[in-house]
Amino acid sequence: MKKMRTCIIFIAIALNAISANATQVNVVITHDQSYTNTSLVSKMEANLSKVLTEINAAQESNRELKIVNMDMNDFATKSLAMLWSNIHFYCDDEEVVDRLWVFENGFMVRQIPLIITPEGEEFGSGTYQEAVVEFNSSGKITDFRLALDSQLSEGMERCGRVVETERRMKILSYCERFRTAYNTKDMDFLRQVFSEDALIITGNVVRTKENIMKVTYKQQNKEQYLAGLQRAFIRNKWIDVRFSQIGESGETGGCPGITRSSSNPNYYGVHLRQEWRSSNYNDEGYVFLLWDFTDENMPVIHVRTWQPEWVGETKLPEKDIFSLSDFDL
Repeated sequence: MKKMRTCIIFIAIALNAISANATQVNVVITHDQSYTNTSLVSKMEANLSKVLTEINAAQESNRELKIVNMDMNDFATKSLAMLWSNIHFYCDDEEVVDRLWVFENGFMVRQIPLIITPEGEEFGSGTYQEAVVEFNSSGKITDFRLALDSQLSEGMERCGRVVETERRMKILSYCERFRTAYNTKDMDFLRQVFSEDALIITGNVVRTKENIMKVTYKQQNKEQYLAGLQRAFIRNKWIDVRFSQIGESGETGGCPGITRSSSNPNYYGVHLRQEWRSSNYNDEGYVFLLWDFTDENMPVIHVRTWQPEWVGETKLPEKDIFSLSDFDL
């Protein structure tokens, strides 16, 4: 990512789920006076409006998306299609005030309001989610993914003590893509994002002979973990993974837990609280990711850990949650 500046974006979305125009979505992007390319803004408005309108039409009719001829590149088309094949959603807010992130080589719109509707629920019900849409310098949509928890993303944007803004936003984007890959069951992306020597550690609560609850840990390599994940993807018709904030001071506050390696400045540790919901299994716990940004365009994960939030009736102590200091390679 290049040097960025922010504009204010106002997204006015007019929806009427009862009338004949129920699926129409109007997107209006406003910007500060320093940005003068109004024709490009209009193009982004039109592109995003068409995509959101098609999403609503497909949701209302319970059909597949028709996005092949949309002004989207192959990556964005594949991402949205894979997301739709796992869960359906629609846009249902009359007004959203947000920022348009302006980069030297493109743009980003955050916090697009969506309602997730798992199969079996009526149109108009579901849970709230947000999406991130990216555009290239000509206004073509280049990515459509689910956003992180709004509190977490806002925290990553404003907390600059650990990493500079450019790198922080890069970490945010890849955490969002990583999270979306579970929801879309995108094995190709997950195989790419884990390094060949990746270490995966998973905690499990067990009861000892002394009737004491404790956490035991299982280590896996990349292939072992992905094989098990593939089986989980097959077993579950839909998966909804969400990341939220832990913070430097635990869940109660502070900036998101991003730490930088003292031995390798390209290594970053990220703490996240994960909620896994699926058709056959649910859990909540803590995820730690050790990211390697040596290659800016293809960062990889060397370590991924998961620990349960609760051990019996006791919450896992913060001091026991994995951190960069445990894996400062």
